[in-house]
Amino acid sequence: MAYVKKLFNDNFLQYASYVIKDRAIPDIEDGLKPVQRRILHSLFEMDDGKFHKVANVVGHCMKYHPHGDASIYSALVVLANKEFFIEKQGNFGNLYTGDEASAARYIECRATPMAKEIFDMPAITAYIDSYDGRNKEPVAFPAKIPVILAIGAEGIAVGMSTKILPHNLIEVLKAEIACLRGKRFKLYPDFPTAGMVDVSGYQDGGGRVLVRAKLDVSDPKRIVIRDLPFGSTTESLIASIENASRAGRIKIAGISDFTTDTVEIEIKLARGEYAQDTVDALYAFTDCEQSISCNFLVIKDKYPVQMTVTEVIQYHAEKLLGILKAELKLERKELEDKHHARTLERIFIEERVYKTIEQQKTQEAVNAAVFKGLKPFAKEIAREVTLEDIERLLKIPIRRISLFDINRARAEMEEIRARIKEIDKHLKNLTDYAVGFLETIIKKTEKQCPRKTEVMSFTKVDVKEVAKRNLSLRYDPGTGYLGTSVSGGQELLSVSSFDRLLIIRRTGVYMVLDVPERLFVDTGLLYCGIADKDDLSSIVFSFIYKDKTSGFPYIKRCKIEAFIMNRDYFPLPDDGEMLALLTKPEFHFTALYLKKPRMKVKQEKFNSKDFPVRGLKTLGIKIASHEIDAILVEDATGPGLFDIAAPRAKIEKDKADSASTKNPSPKSAKASGGKAPAARKGTATKPVSRKKK
Repeated sequence: MAYVKKLFNDNFLQYASYVIKDRAIPDIEDGLKPVQRRILHSLFEMDDGKFHKVANVVGHCMKYHPHGDASIYSALVVLANKEFFIEKQGNFGNLYTGDEASAARYIECRATPMAKEIFDMPAITAYIDSYDGRNKEPVAFPAKIPVILAIGAEGIAVGMSTKILPHNLIEVLKAEIACLRGKRFKLYPDFPTAGMVDVSGYQDGGGRVLVRAKLDVSDPKRIVIRDLPFGSTTESLIASIENASRAGRIKIAGISDFTTDTVEIEIKLARGEYAQDTVDALYAFTDCEQSISCNFLVIKDKYPVQMTVTEVIQYHAEKLLGILKAELKLERKELEDKHHARTLERIFIEERVYKTIEQQKTQEAVNAAVFKGLKPFAKEIAREVTLEDIERLLKIPIRRISLFDINRARAEMEEIRARIKEIDKHLKNLTDYAVGFLETIIKKTEKQCPRKTEVMSFTKVDVKEVAKRNLSLRYDPGTGYLGTSVSGGQELLSVSSFDRLLIIRRTGVYMVLDVPERLFVDTGLLYCGIADKDDLSSIVFSFIYKDKTSGFPYIKRCKIEAFIMNRDYFPLPDDGEMLALLTKPEFHFTALYLKKPRMKVKQEKFNSKDFPVRGLKTLGIKIASHEIDAILVEDATGPGLFDIAAPRAKIEKDKADSASTKNPSPKSAKASGGKAPAARKGTATKPVSRKKK
């Protein structure tokens, strides 16, 4: 068992490491995932200036990528649609509509000049064996720009994920120039689908952004969507609008999609609806507005690292200096080798050193003769002559010797010396050279890479504020059902599907719940109102109840401001019995005490203001030390409140009984043996449901 556990743990760790490093997370060096790097490597190897069938590129890439042709094809289409590094020919799908690309055998592609300039540098690129050991593939391209910021990335690995938003290429290059010059810079996302973005929550690559579609409301009876929010297609956007229409959240007469190479979705509004009034609902209830969370995770030095946009720019600015320095040194070495070879060649031909080998009979003698012939010109030769140099001179054909142009050779050598001098100057002023390189790329691509997404500030639309309260909430006291689909009973409130309700049952138990379609709550509902915390903070609930053991009345005045959804709360003690519930800030009520012999005070009037407002968990305040019969309130109604005071018929009957006890008729006295009738024992008042005023 221990062996199996260890095997599982080790294998899972290897699998997780592989998925993180070699599948889902891009490398900061070149901003590419392994499959994207292998695709570009294949295009560089196949490059002959012509377009290649994507199927052939996929087949070539399978020498490096061990996960099948489908993953290579889909990754190639996505990378080609970025329009930076792969030139397309054929149907590569539609970024706006979400239409898929044609099959790999029908479309063609090739590497762009920018891709070759930024990535293809074999002399300074590190290579490793491919998965089968038959070929070599790059560990990472020495990219000259922060590609990860230009194209963005999204990937889910084991235990971690990345979500890097794309930025405008020109702005990225300008930010890198500012970094090289020690100036401040700020970068914001730019999306290929355009639209609008609020970056107030964007935290230098992290945080979140709000994206919106761009709506044309120039016509009051129709809305035209011109740009899409990032991550949406016309198909998904139209589906969300139709769903909102079916749910009754927006009212439209029809929707049409005229999208081609530009977005155009026309929404015709229903009668009585106008464009300006519908805009907020579109942002609230459809995909016209979305929130995107960002997570800037990349592979750096073989480990996943959380970074910021600023750190990436700084890293690549330093990396660019290193790459350009390596390129310049490599070019200088190649020029020095070329200058050395041209110098030997000029002396060999111009000084007729080749004539000295005519009488030699062995290879050693030939080599020695050439060495001897070059020796007088040692000052012109920059370094020591080797056997390889001699072999190269001896391979010069006779035709080339006979047609040798001395002036042309010297002019070429002068150009080489001038270029070496220029390289030395660049090496001494490497930062200026790097800035010049970036400015050259900007000039080449500025027209093709304008900013598409408009950066602006807007507040996320609250669905609760936009939702119209056009649903009728009904309550049937006979059945105890509450909801928007209850047919009988009485209408209580006009609500929306996003509202929450606070209900208080006849026992005093309260609950907060979503607006139901049909739900059994209680046959004696005391209160029903919208559970908006701002509104509830201004309502004082007055619970008047009695202790079942002693019969003494109590009052508890409190506010209901904190709650958990769909949970029962018990504001009264276990032996408490509800008598009345009031929501008025001030009211007068009369306590009618249970009639007893020799009882002088039979009722007493109180003012609610004499009792303070306390917390929900506190006990009630005793009103009197007499057993209560009923509570009489002058006006028992309030917001969302049913009349639960004692029925007036019962109160009038009690008054009549009291009067008859004081002045009994002879007949009744005789019937009772000359004694007054015994006091009637009181019962808890049953709540009477009545439509809210």
